[in-house]
Parts: sequence; C-alpha cells; structure tokens
Amino acid sequence: MSPPHVALNRFGLGARPGEAERLDDPRGWLLRQLEGPPPTLTPTPEADAGDSDLFRSLFAGLRSQDQERVAELRRVARQRRQAEMSAVLTTRVTTERPFAERWVAFWSNHLCVSSADGFQTALLAGAYERDAIRPHVFGRFEEMVLASARHPAMLYYLDNVRSTGPNSAAARRPRRGKGPVAGALRGLNENYARELLELHTLGVDGGYTQDDVEQLARIFTGWGVSGVGPERLRVRAGSDTGAGGSGEIGFRFAAPLHEPGRKRVLGRTYGEGEDAGVAVVRDLARHPSTARFLAGKIATHFMDDAPPPAAIDALERTWLDTDGDLREVARTLVRLDAAWAPGHRKFRTPQDWFVAVLRAVDAREAAGTFPQVLQQLRHPLWAPPSPKGFGDLRREWADSDALMNRAELARTLARRATRAGRTQGDPAAPRRRGPDIRPLATVVALEPGDPLPEMLADESIPVDERIALAFAGPAFQWR
Repeated sequence: MSPPHVALNRFGLGARPGEAERLDDPRGWLLRQLEGPPPTLTPTPEADAGDSDLFRSLFAGLRSQDQERVAELRRVARQRRQAEMSAVLTTRVTTERPFAERWVAFWSNHLCVSSADGFQTALLAGAYERDAIRPHVFGRFEEMVLASARHPAMLYYLDNVRSTGPNSAAARRPRRGKGPVAGALRGLNENYARELLELHTLGVDGGYTQDDVEQLARIFTGWGVSGVGPERLRVRAGSDTGAGGSGEIGFRFAAPLHEPGRKRVLGRTYGEGEDAGVAVVRDLARHPSTARFLAGKIATHFMDDAPPPAAIDALERTWLDTDGDLREVARTLVRLDAAWAPGHRKFRTPQDWFVAVLRAVDAREAAGTFPQVLQQLRHPLWAPPSPKGFGDLRREWADSDALMNRAELARTLARRATRAGRTQGDPAAPRRRGPDIRPLATVVALEPGDPLPEMLADESIPVDERIALAFAGPAFQWR
C-alpha cells in the first residue's frame, strides 16, 4: 500500500478519486490535521430544540401511563436522534480532516454509550459525543474520562444514577411511599466502577481486584443527573451542586446519596465527596496500566490486528511522558515507520466501509436514511451491543453474511450514484455511455495485475454493476 493510500484509508476515512495522486506529503498532511482546535460538530436544530424539556415530558408521560403521549414523544426523540446521526455521518463523509474525525470516532467508541439502552441514553448519545468526547480528543485523556464520567448519558448508561451508598444519609432515611424517589434508592451499583477499570482505563489485566471495584463504586455514589424534574431525589438546600429539577440536563453531586468514610483503590486512599471521584479518575487515567492498554488498542485500530510490540512501546512511552496528552500520542502514531509499513492492513468495519463508499463517490451529505443502512450492516452509530464498544478485528466483521450485506448495499449505492451522475452535465450523454468511473480505481491500493482498472473501463458492463463490483470487491474491504 502506497503512503498516500495509507494516509487516506488507514489513518483517514477513505480516499476520493484522484486524491492519492495529489497527496505529495502524506505524513505532513496527517500532522497538520492535529494542529489547532479539535474538530467540532454544530448541534442540529432538532437536537437544540429542548432536549431537557423532552426528557422531563417523557418521564411525566411514563409516570402517568399516558401511552398516546409517550408514543408521540418517542417519535420526536427518534427524529432528533436521526438528525444527530445524519449530521455526524455527513461530517465524516465531507470532512477535510479525516484523520481527526477517525480519532474522534475511536475515542467515542472507546468511552461508548449505547442509544439502544433506553430513551435517556438514546436522547443524549449525540450530545455525549459532541460535548464529552470531541472537545478533549487533543487534550489529556484524564479530562475526557472526567467529562465522560460526569455526562448524563454515561451516568444513565452504566447506572450510576441508581447507585446509593449503603451507609449514606439517604439510605438511612425512612423511605415513604412509592415512585421515582423510592425507586432511586437501590443500593450500591458497581457497573460504572467496573467498566471504568476494565474498559476505560486499566484494562482487564490492569491489576485491580473486586475490592477495588466496590471501593471505587462507593466513591462515585452521589454522582447523578440534574434537570430531570420530579425524578430527582429531594434533598436539603445546599446539598446538591446541580441545577435541580429544571433547566438543562447536567451533572449533579447529591451528598445524601454519597457513601461516607475513606475508600482505598489500588493502594491509594481517597476521602469523601465529589473531589474524591475527580481524584481517582485522574489517577486511573495516568496509571501505567492505562498507558499500556490504550497504546495497544490504538496500535491495533490504526495498524493491524496484531501490531508490532515496538509500536505499542513507542505509544506507551509518549503516553507516560506526557501524562496522556492525546495530541502527542497521535503525533507519535503518525511518525512511527511501522504505521506506514505496506504489510500492515485493517479490515474495514461496516461504518468504515460505508463512509469510504460515500467519500469515493464524492457525496456531499449523508441522507437521513443512511443510519438505517448502518443498522442493516450490524454497525449502527452509537449503539454498541455492550460497554466494550464495537470491535475492529477482521474476525468480527468478515463473516459471509456481513460480506453479502455489503455486496447488496453496494448495488443499491451504485444505482444511486449512477442516477446522481445523470443529473449533471449533458443529460443525454450519461444515458448512452454512463459517467467515467475509471478514477474509482485510484481510491484503493491495488496489487500489480489487479483487474479492477480494466473492469471499470469495460463499457460492455452496465455502469452501476461496475461500481458495485468495485465497492464489493476485495480491495475496497481493507484500509
């Protein structure tokens, strides 16, 4: 694979026709994408139209068992989620900083939430990537983890909103009646603490114990969500640092839910209150096991299912030397000679493949129906099957059913691209001969003697079939 194709496909999101031939300095092109602020995403009008109000209305409808009202609100929520997903896909398809966008997608999947988990997370998944991930992809990892830990999407997804200290003031208080307040006091929930250790920071072999999980869960008691109206626990004035039951949905620390006393995690002792949670997040993000675990995950994503140990070592050293400065880690990745080795390659995940197809035909937006295409490919946006996120190994995506899905979708997309081509220029000419699709052969790295260029030039084959064969062919499945 040539250096331009490595930059455009392995580091980026897919080449456009002729782009590899124009890229004189592939490494410099990638490094320039790491300069300046992180890539932002403007909220869609639908997403900005009062998510907090919609949230509270859904809770009220569920409490009152108003099925008709709930059904209408869920329809509105689906529309907003659809608009958010289309906006993100359009950004990936049209961006001039594709490496930066891949970097965003990597971290969004690493610290994932799933919109399939419930309406709370479904409503907040787009805002989560926009507000907790994107602003920190060129900063220190600890700031991203802290933003993730405080975001309502994560607090709902991994159930920390349900966690109550066994010896907290709220647990000792007599529980009267039924409903949201009584239902909120469900004891200690270890889900977030476990995933923070196992998936977000140290890794499964990072050296923690079950006692560390339990103590960490006690530290995070009281970390919850503000702005959700009657669902919130009623606490004394001054004990809630959030916005209360009105205004925007956000983070709050509810002291009555917090487990008192000192806690010990990985040999370090932490005190009480919100500050203890902040301190333990920073310590875990800077832990040597975190550096090793994430260096391996980055190398695996960007290089090969079995990356060379020396590459992992180099990324780990940068992580430790910079306290997890993600911009510097990304720069180290680009500068690694091993990352450019032609012998390394990655099988494209369905999202990768789909975005690369759209970039190859120089699409200018991702239509509102395209999120359903990813659902068909078993790789929906923001909906991984578990807190581990979606995998990116060949064995996870290269089964026969998945490849057949790609072939069928390649035909559909080829027909769309052909129809779009007929609307430009002389309308009669494309009907007779079809658009010139030979430049599609330039978007992938081809072995000598590969039949793709000859097939794309063969006008005895209908143009949509040639396009479909290109996108479903073996060369296009790899980056």
